[in-house]
Amino acid sequence: MIRPLLSLAALAVATPAAAQAIRFQDTTAIDVAVTAFTGHAIGEEGGARTAVDARLKLAQCPLPQLDWRGSFQDAVVVTCDTPRWRIYVPIKLPPQAARPQVAAATPVAVAPPPKPEMVIKRGDPITIEAGGAGFSITRDGTAMGDAPAGGRLLVKIDPAKPPIQAVAVGAGRAALPN
Repeated sequence: MIRPLLSLAALAVATPAAAQAIRFQDTTAIDVAVTAFTGHAIGEEGGARTAVDARLKLAQCPLPQLDWRGSFQDAVVVTCDTPRWRIYVPIKLPPQAARPQVAAATPVAVAPPPKPEMVIKRGDPITIEAGGAGFSITRDGTAMGDAPAGGRLLVKIDPAKPPIQAVAVGAGRAALPN
């Protein structure tokens, strides 16, 4: 029974040593680096709002890199490439520079494009033309929809057959598409 107690005691003694073997990044060193980067002390305008939380357990970094976050410079980004981690240290900004006022976009009234004049309206009787070099044929039909000049529409020619597609040429006239 003494043996299990000895191994439990050995484990208790070894655990703090193992915990000491894992090294974490010193948050005070991050604070010093941020102060040097910004040129202002912690709590001053232009400096870090507060010290980096000492409870952070970041892997030790031999060479952390510092840079501003965005164009407002409202935080310092501290990054480490090996091992990989990143933290943001907020900066205490002066009240008037906290957020630059961006002018609200004023809506600009855009006139809708003018509606093209409809040369053929639904239900109008129309003549469809088709032809080629040296010949032309025509056929009467009924417009199934509205169309401006150059617009396509369906034309019903025979009640027993489906409508055909045509291109509006003018008032009451359409042609088969090429």
